[in-house]
Amino acid sequence: MTALCESGLSGLADLPSLTLEELNASASLLTRVDRKYVLTRDQADGFLAALPAGTRVLDIDSGRSFGYASTYFDTAGLDSFHDAAHRRARRGKTRTRTYLDSGITFLEVKTKRRAATVKSRLPWSGTEADAAASAFVAEKLAEGGVRPSGRLSPVLDVTYRRTTLLLPDAEGRVTLDVDLDWRLRRGADRLRVDDLVIVETKSSSRPCAADRLLWRTGHRPTSISKYATALAVLRPDLARNRWHRLLSTGPLAA
Repeated sequence: MTALCESGLSGLADLPSLTLEELNASASLLTRVDRKYVLTRDQADGFLAALPAGTRVLDIDSGRSFGYASTYFDTAGLDSFHDAAHRRARRGKTRTRTYLDSGITFLEVKTKRRAATVKSRLPWSGTEADAAASAFVAEKLAEGGVRPSGRLSPVLDVTYRRTTLLLPDAEGRVTLDVDLDWRLRRGADRLRVDDLVIVETKSSSRPCAADRLLWRTGHRPTSISKYATALAVLRPDLARNRWHRLLSTGPLAA
C-alpha cells in the first residue's frame, strides 16, 4: 500500500490500474486543451473519490506516483515569462523534463494557439550547445508564432511527483502534481508548498467529466504556470498582477 500512496493522496489506492502502453495507445493528446486547478490535499482526495466509475490510474511496478524534474529556459529579458504574464495570444515555453524513475530526459517546446496547447519533444542529451536541439526549439517556437529576442538559458528548476489518470472511454487525462519544489538557477531562492495539488485536465476539445466534477464542487480553471507563476513569487521585481488572486488565497497565499 505504501507504493500506491507515495503522493500522499489516499484516494489513489482504490482506483483500477492502467499500464503505460494502454495510456499511450488510448490518449496521447499531444495537441489538446489544458485546464489547471489549484487544490489542497484534502480537496484532491475528495475529487478522487468522486471521479466516475471506470477511471484508471497509471501504475508502473506498483507505483502510482512518479518523480519529475524540469528545467525552464528563457531569454535574458525573460520573454517567455512576460508573454505569459501579459497573456499574449502567441506564447511558448521551453524546458527539459526528466522522468526520475527511469532517468529518461526530453527537450520539450510548448506553444499556445488560442485555446489549444501544442507540445513537441525530442530525446535530450543534456548538452545545451547541441545544434540539433537548438534548431528544434527555434523551429517549434516559430511554428507557434513565437520568436525569442535572444539566446535561451536555464532559469528555473522544479521537482515534483505526478499521478496520471485516464477517464472512462479515453475522454481525457487528468494529472495531479504534488511535492512541488522550485529553485532559481541564480541565487538560493526556493519555493515549496506542501499543501498544493495542481490538477490538470487534458482533453481534445470539450470539458471532460473531471472538469465538470471540479466545477460542481466550486473549483474553476486558473492560469497557474509551473514556470511563470513560480518565477513571479521568487522574483518580487517581476509583474505578478495576473496571478494576484491565486497568490492571495489558497495554498499559494503568503
